[in-house]
Amino acid sequence: MAKSQSRSRPAVGRNPSSPGVALRAVRYSAPEPPDESYPFTLPILAGLDELSFPTPITFLVGENGSGKSSLLEAIAVGADLQTLGGQDTGRDPTLAAARRLAAALRFTWGHRARQGFFLRAEDFFGFATRTDLLVAEMETLAADHPVGSYAHGVLKGQAAAVRRQYGELHARSHGEGFLDVFQARLLPGGLYLLDEPDTAFSALRQLALVAVLRDIAAQGAQAIIATHSPILLACPGATIYHLDNGKVVPARWEDLPGVQLTRDFLDDPEAFLRHL
Repeated sequence: MAKSQSRSRPAVGRNPSSPGVALRAVRYSAPEPPDESYPFTLPILAGLDELSFPTPITFLVGENGSGKSSLLEAIAVGADLQTLGGQDTGRDPTLAAARRLAAALRFTWGHRARQGFFLRAEDFFGFATRTDLLVAEMETLAADHPVGSYAHGVLKGQAAAVRRQYGELHARSHGEGFLDVFQARLLPGGLYLLDEPDTAFSALRQLALVAVLRDIAAQGAQAIIATHSPILLACPGATIYHLDNGKVVPARWEDLPGVQLTRDFLDDPEAFLRHL
């Protein structure tokens, strides 16, 4: 029976959660009758029962195709988060598979997060474009009204407020813009899901993001992050889950294959390069 099979699957990372953690755990129950279509064919689901989040910062790490992004998307949908640009994950056409998986997840909350967002790299670029267009539109509308009029003042003020909050996003690097937006939107008690935020980040910007993540924990917020970055994964006090060979297992930073490979390469790069 499906119920007994579910009991036989391991609960991953079942430790008491920090008092301030909003999302404490998600539990997966396979559909009945079995669904042989994606995303239920993801190998990690076969052995997954419950995934807990005992600390404010949690990382999902694994090779491309391991299922970390699919799992993160489903959590975002189930948590009813919006994308960075404000689109409802319940209606985003790119998250259709995530909505099916989210329906098979049960969420355990310490307290329901009312603030937060879900961010993919492509969402940031879309957000930057929409923000710049919004400022340009308000500037154009302001020009249609006499200087000194109420409408002119309101529109100019709104455009200036957006600029103060986010700056010129397209005029800066991806890393600079992302960090500025993330810090501007960070609120105590929020839940933030980030899918590979280190994409196109320099090593220095990754270190800056680690500092932001520590601020998240200090402010009582929570972040769940899919990443490959050894630098981000070194964030102090974080929980790390390694997705590999169809399993989700707790891991230590120093034991991760990506960390070991990076360390070995930096110790002796020529030993690797001579075989290319």
